[in-house]
Amino acid sequence: MTTAGPETTDNDARDAYLDLLKRCLTRYSGGRIFLAPPLAKARTMEQIQRGRFAHQDADTMIGWPRLDNVRHCVETVLREHVPGDLLEAGVWRGGCCMFMRAILRAWGVTDRRVWVADSFAGFPEPDTGRYPDDAVFDSAIAREILDDFGYPIAVGLDEVRSRFASYGLLDDQVRFLAGYFADTLPQAPVERLAVMRLDGDMYQSTFESLEHLYPKLSAGGFCIVDDYVLDGCRKAVDRFRDTYGISDPIERIDWTGVFWRRTTGETGVDQR
Repeated sequence: MTTAGPETTDNDARDAYLDLLKRCLTRYSGGRIFLAPPLAKARTMEQIQRGRFAHQDADTMIGWPRLDNVRHCVETVLREHVPGDLLEAGVWRGGCCMFMRAILRAWGVTDRRVWVADSFAGFPEPDTGRYPDDAVFDSAIAREILDDFGYPIAVGLDEVRSRFASYGLLDDQVRFLAGYFADTLPQAPVERLAVMRLDGDMYQSTFESLEHLYPKLSAGGFCIVDDYVLDGCRKAVDRFRDTYGISDPIERIDWTGVFWRRTTGETGVDQR
């Protein structure tokens, strides 16, 4: 008989913990139908699992493929000792950042932080003069689409902190950056990043996040973009990469998410 060693046991426990947390964060039960009050529109559990829709009480709306990608990126930088913290810009209820913090805990990592950056007050007013691609966020149609989700887009800091605490994940390794990105990111006390995840939807939010955070991304670190399916977000990413000569290949995660790994060969963006 072959007896599992300590490393195998630790890996099994880690997988079980993170898999259970993923189910809890998405409220994915494996059932078939979900009715989202007050709209009472039928959603399949598969749509929730894939990140097409979110359960009305979910902590994250990004679904399993994108959560699995976060785990892949974080565990890769841990295994390969890529220096830096973890950060998400645009967090909604904070579920993805909770998952990041849980991964650090599962690996026994105590010297990295998770930065939770959000206005905690919804989207900024679109600056259509500078960023005409964001005009869609200023339209009645856009507001109607957001309202149609059946849950609030703006989630306050107190609620996000409370949700962290409910999982036992609110501690000194979690730091909050409250405010619009244009105000918080230029002066954020983040020295180095190993994984940065952008979920700001808008052209302005995406470009400003890249502009202020990408120089801090370590070689070997990952840049994840949640909203590449949106025209404004995609144009901001493509413009930034073209401007700074970033040629690392973009890899698709699912129907909306993409990521790339920063190599040592890039010279267009200085690492601070």
